[in-house]
Amino acid sequence: MTRPFADLHVAVLMGGWSAEREVSLMSGTGVVEALTARGWSKVTPVDMDRNIGAVLTALRPDVVFNALHGTPGEDGTVQGMLDLMQIPYTHSGCTTSAIAIDKELTKAVLVPHGIRMPAGKMVDSARLYEGDPMPRPYVLKPVNEGSSVGVAIVTDGSNYGHPISAKAEGPWMHFERLLAEPFIRGRELTVAVLSDEALCVTELVPHGEFYDFAAKYTDGETDHICPAEVPANIAKAMMDMALASHRLLGCKGASRSDFRWDDSQGEAGIYLLEVNTQPGMTALSLVPEQARQRGIDYGELVERLIAEALAGATNNAEALAGATNNAEALAGATNSTDALNENAP
Repeated sequence: MTRPFADLHVAVLMGGWSAEREVSLMSGTGVVEALTARGWSKVTPVDMDRNIGAVLTALRPDVVFNALHGTPGEDGTVQGMLDLMQIPYTHSGCTTSAIAIDKELTKAVLVPHGIRMPAGKMVDSARLYEGDPMPRPYVLKPVNEGSSVGVAIVTDGSNYGHPISAKAEGPWMHFERLLAEPFIRGRELTVAVLSDEALCVTELVPHGEFYDFAAKYTDGETDHICPAEVPANIAKAMMDMALASHRLLGCKGASRSDFRWDDSQGEAGIYLLEVNTQPGMTALSLVPEQARQRGIDYGELVERLIAEALAGATNNAEALAGATNNAEALAGATNSTDALNENAP
């Protein structure tokens, strides 16, 4: 994106009060620094608190870069507020965000269209102390958190107990209900989609047991293999699945689809775990890494997301104007019909 947009006022929303606050602050700081380095003269970092509506009313930005992660910045709440305030913003809209953060709703949208996802069911956390909801190994996770927040893998060898002990530290201590899914053996991979194009596949090889929150955001805890060393048909299948999911959910800007692949099963072993509509923008984040692989540096990535937000706002305004014109034309036609009826013999 070139300089005509550089005089716009950009508010960068970051922080908030979710479990991913610190990651969001890192993402937002990176965005602010990139825009400043590229000559943007009006960039305001905003550490979001519960007075955010009044803050944005006072700032009156031309566009918001949404660098929030988790609720309420990723679940449609902030998006709905910005829609009401008529402020353009990056990434996905209100409805898409509300669906994508809920893993059960995401399955309801994607699975009927042939997107393979692990079968699962909701369980009351208190019932876990009575017995396993499915054969081990299985995964327990909150239904509406991202970045592997609150995820536990329950195996025969885990220290959680048989059945899970109420005294064992785990997500059952913090969430009343959890999503239980069978554990998919194999490899952890991810695909970023930018501006309706799948970028590439990255394999994630954590040094610990699995790719958890710490592994994602602690330097040196996970090896990123980009592009992933997988067969061409597997890479294509994942990229096709990520792009299809992005489109089916109605995502905008950038999204990231996370996969598990049981490499003993070929393409039938590919399972989509979730679609992240507010992927990280930190130094260790996967979307900037895949963008670099495609020749798009961090600053250009940020500007492209802003450009798409502004283009979407323009399209929405044109659609609204068109709807208004159609309504006026319909009213005119109705008036003409009324007049014709009054003058009819």
